[in-house]
Amino acid sequence: MRILKLTPETKNNILENLLKRSPNSYGEFESRVAAIIDRVREEKDAAIFDYTRQFDGADINAENILVTEAEIKEAYENVNPQLLTVIRKALVNIRDYHEKQRQTSWFDSKENGIILGQKVTALARVGVYVPGGKAVYPSSVLMNVLPAKVAGVDEIIMTTPPGRDGKICASTLVAATEAGVDKIYKVGGAQAIAALAFGTESIPKVDKIVGPGNIYVALAKKAVFGHVSIDSIAGPSEILVLADDSANPKFVAADLLSQAEHDEMASAILVTTSETLAKQVSEEVDKFVAVLSRKKIIQKSLDNYGYILVANTEEEAIATANDIASEHLEIVMRDPFTVMTKIRNAGAIFLGTYSSEPLGDYFAGPNHVLPTNGTAKFFSALSVDDFIKKSSIISYSKDALESIYKDVVQFAECEQLTAHANSIRVRFEE
Repeated sequence: MRILKLTPETKNNILENLLKRSPNSYGEFESRVAAIIDRVREEKDAAIFDYTRQFDGADINAENILVTEAEIKEAYENVNPQLLTVIRKALVNIRDYHEKQRQTSWFDSKENGIILGQKVTALARVGVYVPGGKAVYPSSVLMNVLPAKVAGVDEIIMTTPPGRDGKICASTLVAATEAGVDKIYKVGGAQAIAALAFGTESIPKVDKIVGPGNIYVALAKKAVFGHVSIDSIAGPSEILVLADDSANPKFVAADLLSQAEHDEMASAILVTTSETLAKQVSEEVDKFVAVLSRKKIIQKSLDNYGYILVANTEEEAIATANDIASEHLEIVMRDPFTVMTKIRNAGAIFLGTYSSEPLGDYFAGPNHVLPTNGTAKFFSALSVDDFIKKSSIISYSKDALESIYKDVVQFAECEQLTAHANSIRVRFEE
């Protein structure tokens, strides 16, 4: 990996380079995505069946688009029993973590006849997109579905592209069933997002769409936002490791590569105060890349978006981590908990030598759907909050309103909204 001295110029160049990976930078695909969405809105099922034949090579129609109980039973017969056990263990951890995020309605009653409150309501129907093809991510199924289940969503619809044989990966079906998905449809890509956003003869319209996907899926979610809600427009995966000379270089190298293997646009960055560690990690990275199965993808990722930055001080290293606002942040330092209190921007924070990033991807419980491309400065991990909405409650008695009605009238008249003022005043006219 390249080793650079951390300077303001170095940092700015890296930030600019990382932003090139954002889905917002891929305008050349938007017209194609828009054409797919427009056709699905107009032709509905006919369009998604045709696109599935074109893009997935599968003959899907109204009779076989919905996954059947028989197909789910077959998936359970084919899935590795040990994997099923792990899925169930992870499910418990993820559910338990998200149950602590639950919110309840509240009401505040005062003696003067005023009742104020907030009514918390789960969304009625949510669509979960799950990638298919070469990628199989049962962990993403759990992470997207379980917060919705904990929130109390009435119906969870899942879409995922089928293989050429018209079937869905067994582990994906099993994870969806274990998590509590209500219906699973065999459709992927931008056409699946359009179907969820606007509805077809087979697929019902949802209130919100969540889940990762390729650039077409990301741009489709961006395009339908406003017609439905979405979780986020996710970019390529990224990790930043903050480390001092106490860190194990082999562990740090392994953790950096855990994200670099996702795809060629993934980012892996080490920020350290130790030149010795920087050189050791670079050497360990080279050793791992030589033997790992996805070495071509890893090497491209490191060549494009991999950096080892040597900072002068711990404060400079922390400031850089906050500026980059990485999806995953590992703190491998003598006092990681104190350093953590100085971190303002990160999707998920992993503390200490044995809190490796894949724990968050699969098993620990916190959600692995995280903000990318610097959006951790203002976005959070997917949570129960994403599947609820809040309504304000206001109730005034006559006496309560009479004591303040002139104040409201004055405010309305200040804004020259006389009908607003009249709506209050009319209640106290003789």
